[in-house]
Amino acid sequence: MGTVYVYRRAHFSASHRLFDPALTNDQNDELFGGCSNPNGHGHNYFIEVCVAGIPAAATGFVIDLKKVKQVLADRFLNKVDHKNLNVDVDFLSGINPTTENIAVAAWNQIEPFITEGKLYSIRLYETENNFVEYKGV
Repeated sequence: MGTVYVYRRAHFSASHRLFDPALTNDQNDELFGGCSNPNGHGHNYFIEVCVAGIPAAATGFVIDLKKVKQVLADRFLNKVDHKNLNVDVDFLSGINPTTENIAVAAWNQIEPFITEGKLYSIRLYETENNFVEYKGV
């Protein structure tokens, strides 16, 4: 049997401000536009976690999706949902919370806890039309 890709999708809401503290507000505005509003702005994000592997003969699962749901909630969602990503989330401290950087941080939070199959990708939707995908290092 070939590789099977199992997905879990979840939603969270968070605010953030994109900015470089070494730049002036005008320079940040020029670089990041409205995303650098000093008071921040928010998104309703969707995250998709993909685990790849060969289904186990005994269960037919690559991984039990209840486990993926729990790891995603405990290691990521509960830490970012309804938070200011710039100031409330320890694993984003000092990191400009672009969609790209949030996806990488999500991978780093989740990957060590996926013990069946292998974490294949994190897809993070900032809007319906804008998303990134990270497949590890």
